[in-house]
Amino acid sequence: MAQFFQIHPVNPQPRLIRRSVEILLAGGIIVYPTDSSYALGCQLGEKDAMERIRRIRQLDDKHNFTLVCRDLSEITSYAKIDNLAFRLLKSLTPGPYTFIHEATKLVPRRMLNPKRKAIGIRVPDNEICRALLQELDQPILSTTLMLPGHEHPLTDPEEMRDILDKLVDLVIDGGFCGLDATTVVDMIAEPPEVIRVGKGDASQFEQ
Repeated sequence: MAQFFQIHPVNPQPRLIRRSVEILLAGGIIVYPTDSSYALGCQLGEKDAMERIRRIRQLDDKHNFTLVCRDLSEITSYAKIDNLAFRLLKSLTPGPYTFIHEATKLVPRRMLNPKRKAIGIRVPDNEICRALLQELDQPILSTTLMLPGHEHPLTDPEEMRDILDKLVDLVIDGGFCGLDATTVVDMIAEPPEVIRVGKGDASQFEQ
């Protein structure tokens, strides 16, 4: 049975943030808010938790997970970023963007796109997410909370608890955080290519 924490969206309670991170560190799966929609997350390197997320969403092994990071300095540990890309990411983070980069050796092989050895990375502009990442001191392996047969992510934490009660370890109620996916930018391409238009402004990438 999943635990259910109501965490303040502007001033997250430290005790609940610590308990949430303890659940992640114990190999658990959490539902948590970002600046685009709710997400499913687990600790980086937790193979069993990652496979549980695949089963919840009925994902195949080609699905690209995202590393949710707290800041740019953390991103550079997991993705290869040149000076030009760094300046661009600095201007757009935190925000509702996912950037595809070549991964470093710190990223487990099973997480990578099998053809490109690439990884999605993002820095959300959400206080609960920021507090979780600060306490965890590492990225959260994540994917949007989009269930099979649904056209949009789940938005109601009470509904999430009803549906996922026996499938996840924690549902965080952080209030409404939206239905939109992130804008996804392939930074390996020359020039960078928008491969999904979402909440983030994609106009600056137009040729």
